[in-house]
Amino acid sequence: MENLAKYIDHTLLKATAKKEDIKKLCLEAKEYHFASVCVNPCYVGYCHALLKNSDVKVCTVIGFPLGANTPTTKCQEAQEAVRLGAQEVDMVINIADAKDGNFKAIEEEIALVKKASYPALLKVILETCYLSDEEIVQACKAAKAAKADFVKTSTGFGTGGATTHHVELMRKTVGPDMGVKASGGVRSKEDALDMIKAGATRIGTSNGLAIVE
Repeated sequence: MENLAKYIDHTLLKATAKKEDIKKLCLEAKEYHFASVCVNPCYVGYCHALLKNSDVKVCTVIGFPLGANTPTTKCQEAQEAVRLGAQEVDMVINIADAKDGNFKAIEEEIALVKKASYPALLKVILETCYLSDEEIVQACKAAKAAKADFVKTSTGFGTGGATTHHVELMRKTVGPDMGVKASGGVRSKEDALDMIKAGATRIGTSNGLAIVE
């Protein structure tokens, strides 16, 4: 596939990631022309400075990794991230609301974060390893109704990552015009191509170099 790098969010979200690790991530992203670097909020400003005048965007995570913050906290986090230079924001839904069947609350929260993170692109992490197929469908519908730009499978910190089955289900639910991001456990070029074939338009991975090389 031509330009596989443009599908990839070059990701480093480990709690132990040092500044030198983040710098290396940004330099690699510039060299390979990845879509973005995905980092924890404390590194957004640093990445923004390193990546200005490049084609690589700065992506960060909100309500990460449990999704259990209040909507107000998620909104404040998103606003600050955008102020610091984030162009893409990946928020975790309240997973307990999904298990309770409270998809209206999920839709309302996503809509609030969408407004707070404007003009950044908003990706909504479902953490599919904890959800049934029906819960995934309903969460996707909530994200679409709230006008999110993407739905995303996983944080990479749950009990499982992306599966082609879940990506296909998400793509079928949101239709052709919304993004689907597969993340968690995508380690090889074959994995990445399988996810794209299933309907993913973005891949979140800490194995970007192995995939493109």
